[in-house]
Amino acid sequence: MSQTDKARDLTYTQNRELSWLKFNMRVLQEAQDVTVPLMERLRFISIFTSNLDEFFMVRVGSLYDLSQVTPKVRDNKSGKTPAQQLELIFQAVRPMIQYRDRIYLDLCKDLEKKGVQDIPYDQLQNRDKTYVQDYYKNYIRPLLSPQIIDRSHPFPHLKNKALYAAALLRDKDKELLGIVGVPESVPPILFLPGDHAKFVRTETILQAHLKKIFKIYHVTQQSIISVTRNADISYDEEKFDEDSPDVLEHMSKLLRQRERLVPVRLEMQGEAEQLKLLLEEKLKLSQAQTYVCQCPLNLKYVYQVTACDKSLFYPPHEPAYPAYLDRGQPLWDQFLQQDTLLFYPYESMQPFLDLLKQSAVDPKVLSIQITIYRLASNSAVAKALCTAAEHGKAVTVLVELRARFDEQNNINWAQELEEAGCKIIYGADGFKCHSKICLITRRGKGDKLNYLTQVGTGNYNEKTAALYTDFSLLTSDPVIAEDAVNFFQNMLLGDLYGTYQKLLVAPASMKETLLRLIDGEIARGNKGHIIIKCNSLTERDLIDQLARASQAGVKVELIVRGICCLLPGIAGRTDNITVTSIVGRFLEHSRVYCFGDGELRQMYISSADLMTRNQTRRVEIACPVESGPIKQWLSGYLDLLLRDNVKARRLLPTGDYIDVYTPGAERISAQEYFFHHLPERAPVRSGKSKWKQLFHRGRPHI
Repeated sequence: MSQTDKARDLTYTQNRELSWLKFNMRVLQEAQDVTVPLMERLRFISIFTSNLDEFFMVRVGSLYDLSQVTPKVRDNKSGKTPAQQLELIFQAVRPMIQYRDRIYLDLCKDLEKKGVQDIPYDQLQNRDKTYVQDYYKNYIRPLLSPQIIDRSHPFPHLKNKALYAAALLRDKDKELLGIVGVPESVPPILFLPGDHAKFVRTETILQAHLKKIFKIYHVTQQSIISVTRNADISYDEEKFDEDSPDVLEHMSKLLRQRERLVPVRLEMQGEAEQLKLLLEEKLKLSQAQTYVCQCPLNLKYVYQVTACDKSLFYPPHEPAYPAYLDRGQPLWDQFLQQDTLLFYPYESMQPFLDLLKQSAVDPKVLSIQITIYRLASNSAVAKALCTAAEHGKAVTVLVELRARFDEQNNINWAQELEEAGCKIIYGADGFKCHSKICLITRRGKGDKLNYLTQVGTGNYNEKTAALYTDFSLLTSDPVIAEDAVNFFQNMLLGDLYGTYQKLLVAPASMKETLLRLIDGEIARGNKGHIIIKCNSLTERDLIDQLARASQAGVKVELIVRGICCLLPGIAGRTDNITVTSIVGRFLEHSRVYCFGDGELRQMYISSADLMTRNQTRRVEIACPVESGPIKQWLSGYLDLLLRDNVKARRLLPTGDYIDVYTPGAERISAQEYFFHHLPERAPVRSGKSKWKQLFHRGRPHI
């Protein structure tokens, strides 16, 4: 910890890992909300579980590395060493797992009444039992590779998050360990004949046959197990492999290394104490790192259970194609005439996709430049870029290969884009490119060049655009276009510290500008007003600056979905700060920064959270919102989020969240409102067209 960090005031901050765990509890609480359909509640348990898996792989893995390399370094929000943080994490997770298991078992009872049932093997009857036995014999048994562990058979490598059946075996007076993997090529569940709502999990079938699998031994204890490994590959710190011909091969080697990293957690379904102790010894894990669960260890199968009562799911949602756009007219002309803000997932990503497709074959379009962080596996964006290159456009794609857990998908697309003729560049060493920007250049009248710049808060991924709340701003502003031109040229040269007129770009200018904008509100004292919506807040300098704003009387309203290391309501420190967290059907993913009120309000949408990594170790962009109608609408949008009392929770000075609903009050759900109310704007028919009134005089109201 630096001298500056040693002097940090820890009275109004909390540890980021413990804050994240409390956020994930918010996700789990959705599984208890009786207004949420039953199958959706089960899916929230699955989301909670997969979130926790990734947390152990990345955050716990990172802390494990720190505990080995720099054991005395202290977190600048809590003053804890890596080992102390790990101890607190392990303690905090255990009751969460027990809480999840109780909710899961209660949900299973409720779902069984609706005909949805995960059948235990010993409850299978007659033809169902015969059907499952035949399935095991024909489709599972031939794929099994059971193994015993003794002097002649070393302990096998257990793949990260794969499922295994483990058994404690006895051979006369000798005790052995037996392990057999659940075949990954077999579907995770088997639906019973004629009923696609009743099923048996594959690991259940395998476990029921363990005595036959290890037939020459006596099975004394057994369990389904899963090992979580450290998946925090330090790409930026890895020395480039000189034997690798290029960065793609280097990344591929790093991905193969991920599977061999050390275990950080053992999960077991069902009690088996002796087996647990033996596995802990073999894996070199402590009891604190082992979690015995009643819930299945992998819940991703729940997304395959769809052929049941539709009332068990959310009503279908199809993102709307904006009525203010004329699908029969070229989108370039419509976007060129006025700034447009697309609002995912309530509005469709299709207008942007259509713009790319039209630009790909438009003879007047000269170039397309875009940054890629995450793409869908069957990406319409990538296909349009390939088409553009094949039609002779100069297509430049900055592909970030280090997008965690999407690395292989991005490697595949980078190769395909390059084969189509696109110019591919990669993020700079030590700095992931997380920005979302696209620049399209087109020849206009008299050979004048016209530009459209798109800046988003979310990825160019059609799948997540239907699930995450994000904004996509399209503008013909010439200054923003000039900034975009400079941005891509700087990225081609590896210049991370270029200068820009309107765009805020990290690591060059974003953090410094945000600090200066907060300073501007501090100068206004109790007339100052700051609203920031983001996913996470961990950046210590920005936290301290917001605390100073509070002490100056500035009203600070933070909408932070996940990690928030700033504790609001601390007397004399953060008592003018509120923190609201919204977790609902859609993932709140957009980032919006607001400073001041009225016509002078400065507003930005951004790809960046207020985290140290986003502000100092990533390439990020924040774009000013300068259209009066869009600013007015976004102000109303933020106002409604702050008034939400259904899915919103308020962060307390203790770090806990409380429900903000007051019995008898009108129930306000921002997501439910936007589900039914979209912006009303006049279709673009001439250069003089303006947006109509938005959401009743620009402010959503219930």
